[in-house]
Amino acid sequence: MKNKIAFNENYPDIAESDLLYHRALGLIPSVTQTLAKGPAQYVNGVAPKYLKKGKNAHVWDVDGNEFIDLNMGIGPLSIGYAIPEIDDAIRAQLEDGITFSMMHPLEVEVAELIKEVVPNTESVRYSKTGADVVSAAVRLARAFTKKNKILCCGYHGWHDWYIAVTDRNNGIPTVIEDLTFTFNYNDIESVKDSIDDDVACIILEPFVFQAPANNFLQELRKLCDEKGILLVFDEMWTGFRVSLGGAQEYFGVRADMALFSKAVANGMPLAILTGRADIMALLDKDVFFFTTFGGEALSLAAAKATIEYMRKNDVQRVIAEKGKRLREGYNKIASSLGMTYTSCSGFDCRTIMTFDASAGNPLEMKSLVQQEMIKRGVLWGGFHNVSFSLTEDDIDHILASYAEVLPILKNAVETGNVRELLRGEPVSPVFRKTSNFNMKPKH
Repeated sequence: MKNKIAFNENYPDIAESDLLYHRALGLIPSVTQTLAKGPAQYVNGVAPKYLKKGKNAHVWDVDGNEFIDLNMGIGPLSIGYAIPEIDDAIRAQLEDGITFSMMHPLEVEVAELIKEVVPNTESVRYSKTGADVVSAAVRLARAFTKKNKILCCGYHGWHDWYIAVTDRNNGIPTVIEDLTFTFNYNDIESVKDSIDDDVACIILEPFVFQAPANNFLQELRKLCDEKGILLVFDEMWTGFRVSLGGAQEYFGVRADMALFSKAVANGMPLAILTGRADIMALLDKDVFFFTTFGGEALSLAAAKATIEYMRKNDVQRVIAEKGKRLREGYNKIASSLGMTYTSCSGFDCRTIMTFDASAGNPLEMKSLVQQEMIKRGVLWGGFHNVSFSLTEDDIDHILASYAEVLPILKNAVETGNVRELLRGEPVSPVFRKTSNFNMKPKH
């Protein structure tokens, strides 16, 4: 019998998932196209590996098990799966064609819409993935400022300029490693200490889970103006989620370029580079950034429908309200149990559960919660990537599941047998080192 969104008696049968997984071994490196979707992020032997269908905030795996999805495609499904207004727009465009031999009117229509809703947008360009437009912004910053070094904070994709500062940097020439450096969020002094006369831009996620403190974003803006450095917002997570206009609108801070993907097209592959006209004008002839599929019409039709849907339904406010209920509900349950070592934090549109190492191995604790949430029909990765389609009944079930699962974790922590309760290998970190890494430029 297939598991449903319920307090299931057994863990889900994932036989078909495992068969597909074994077919992929040796054929597809890492067996996944997206690291955060791969089997290393889930308890092996319990979690499904392949999903086949989605509707609203629910998904079904290849074995037919149903789950409430709290990952939502790792960000893009901010509205939900199979939303009629968006899918109908895609189908209508599909009838006319997907990719053409010349430009398509949607390229203009969506650019006008982006300019209308995203503050400080004077020019717009498209691509397919977030890493593409982030790297284009880096190239533009270097061309515009005639400087070379990049200071970054957060995750910015797989391209050489960024991945050089992580511990997965094999294949990156040293000369590239010597041009990118990190700084700590909310630490303006770490930024000042890293600046020299060759810094082209400061690029960061406006927030990940921690809120900016002491006017951090405003101080970055001021510092960039003083030093002739471009400020770039990587808004893959904040864009069209924290507010319709993204972090610039939410925090009232101007970026020289702002970069979007994920939520803007509700699952269709589209990335958008926005910015000042004088910087973006370099894309006319001086800086090369062209792709075959940049003007692909299905994704542009989806983006147009998504933005219109968001405006009509006040999506960002609704997402925040639902996320707040989840965050406060988790913390209330944990607090009532005296579990001071776990909490839920972040902005209401996207929150994270953390586990303190003082109580044990954080990844093992996270894995036990994940394992038990999956048994109860909740696809859980330690985050609330809240979607508009998440219903009050869904939230009731999630909170009821936490009320059952957190006591299991509490007992396991107190008896020291968290690892013994896991029915497979615990989840793994994506990067082994993510802060205080490659901090300062070489003067």
